[in-house]
Amino acid sequence: MKGRFFFYMMAASVPLLMGLSAWQSSRYGDLERELKQLEKIQEEWVENNKRLIAGIAFLSSPDRIEHIARDELGLRKKQPEEVLQISITGASGEEDRDGTPDE
Repeated sequence: MKGRFFFYMMAASVPLLMGLSAWQSSRYGDLERELKQLEKIQEEWVENNKRLIAGIAFLSSPDRIEHIARDELGLRKKQPEEVLQISITGASGEEDRDGTPDE
């Protein structure tokens, strides 16, 4: 009796193991498809970031900013003789620790 029970259990376990193997294979295929989809999304993000970085480099170039300031806004660079620097010092000739002059 014990030998037959073992034989039936072994015979029943074969389809169970085959079903488990098929389920694992199906799960692996699903995960592989999901991985490919995520890799494609990642590649799109990388390409988008490259385009944005190139755009930032173009928009922040000094030549472009100077052109806009000069031609569109009517601005110009100040000459060194047009710049006036003011320094305020206290009676002792030094500033206080907080940056204000002595009184």
